[in-house]
Amino acid sequence: MSIFSMSALELSARIREGKTSVVETVAAYIDAAECEDFKYNAFIRLSGENAMVRAEQIDRQLKAGDVLSPLAGVPIALKDNISTLGIETTCASKMLSGYEPIYNATVVDKLEKAGIIIIGKLNMDEFAMGGSSETSCYGPVRNPWDRTRVAGGSSGGSAAAVAAGLIPISLGSDTGGSIRQPCSFCGVTGIKPTYGAVSRYGLIAYASSLDQIGPIGYNIEDCAALLSIISGPDDKDSTCNINSPFEDFSRDGLSTINGIGEGVRIGIPRNYFSDGIDDSVKQAVLSAAKELEEAGAVLVDFDMPLMDYMIPAYYVIACAEASSNLSRYDGLKYGYSNPQAEDLTDLYRNSRSEGFGLEVKRRIMLGSFVLSSGYYDAFYKKAMQTRRLIKDAYARLFEGFDMILSPVAPTTAYKIGENIDDPMKMYMGDIYTVSVNLAGLPAVSLPCGFDEIGLPIGLQLIGKAFSERLLIETARTYQKRTTWHCRELGVRN
Repeated sequence: MSIFSMSALELSARIREGKTSVVETVAAYIDAAECEDFKYNAFIRLSGENAMVRAEQIDRQLKAGDVLSPLAGVPIALKDNISTLGIETTCASKMLSGYEPIYNATVVDKLEKAGIIIIGKLNMDEFAMGGSSETSCYGPVRNPWDRTRVAGGSSGGSAAAVAAGLIPISLGSDTGGSIRQPCSFCGVTGIKPTYGAVSRYGLIAYASSLDQIGPIGYNIEDCAALLSIISGPDDKDSTCNINSPFEDFSRDGLSTINGIGEGVRIGIPRNYFSDGIDDSVKQAVLSAAKELEEAGAVLVDFDMPLMDYMIPAYYVIACAEASSNLSRYDGLKYGYSNPQAEDLTDLYRNSRSEGFGLEVKRRIMLGSFVLSSGYYDAFYKKAMQTRRLIKDAYARLFEGFDMILSPVAPTTAYKIGENIDDPMKMYMGDIYTVSVNLAGLPAVSLPCGFDEIGLPIGLQLIGKAFSERLLIETARTYQKRTTWHCRELGVRN
């Protein structure tokens, strides 16, 4: 079996068994990315020299019998908004061209301690603002299943690189569905953890109260193993001081010989399956629900409350936070600076107007508007009140359900350029995902089928805060019973 067809855990086992070395494995993946990524534009840059030095170190540690992690020796790539010491990190924006962080994100330190090798940075929507990975200053990411279509966003490069076999696992970030939707479009698996389960220290902010780093892989086992490594408290992130003990999500816990266990109640939101959803998506997700019912779950239909308010509340809050977070990019401290500016006002205006792309400027303007005097109460305050109502609604729902099953997106991947000039249509593609971030909940995205032209379809499982173990066990049960996550790409030839 080719190493490019192996899961991350299979690859690590092969290394530990001495069937290949870390150096050979990492070199093969770097070579594949160099030779094949022109098809997908998933990578922004490779750090091959650093990766090979690190691979030699891990080989020595493994031979010495050092205890690292179940993923030791496995190559990984990171979304380009995760800070890496000495490696250019640009958020796919001209504004941060040439910026090399002077520190590692906490997740990077944890990866290195676990013996995982970082080989490069992955393409994304600029500053994570977008739903298709088309707003990158490096050009759009192309979906490996059909390179004329988008890979989803904003973590499109993270999902596409895994789907194309250019990397076995990756890290993305999820602000309103930015891990789950690319996973759905590219036919891979991803986890959006509970807000605070994974440190955001070193994640370049889009919307600080919504952003969350999470894993992407071929299957739930790889994602669970990676989540075990990156999760846990961090004194550098005040939102990530978790009182609960560290969990190894890779261990079997709730699964039984009959499946996920009798009596696990899964809510199915009826109004997610009415208007605006493709019939192929609807049928695939409902079929997945039936599969879990056969495994022992109890399905209960309900109407998701406040559905009409989720998108407006999310975009008001996200854009307000983006406006504040991106105010630091002024052309003075780092990143792009306009060389023709005649005074300080010119420097600010020209650097920001030239350094930021259209979608980023659109969201900054919207955020500045809703925070402005006279409009704060009418928009931002109401959005925050709506957020509280959404969080309370989920709390009531989880009194009756153990989890909720829904589509990730109403459609499969659309053509590159098809929606980029219609922001409202693009934003509505997040209808099933944004409420999870507003409430700070965990969710898992899984492949569950293909549409009539062979494009992947994804489902999401949503749980109450810090219920990752139950979601992972349910996803594990589903993937043991199905093969959607095992399909090989036709374009990988």
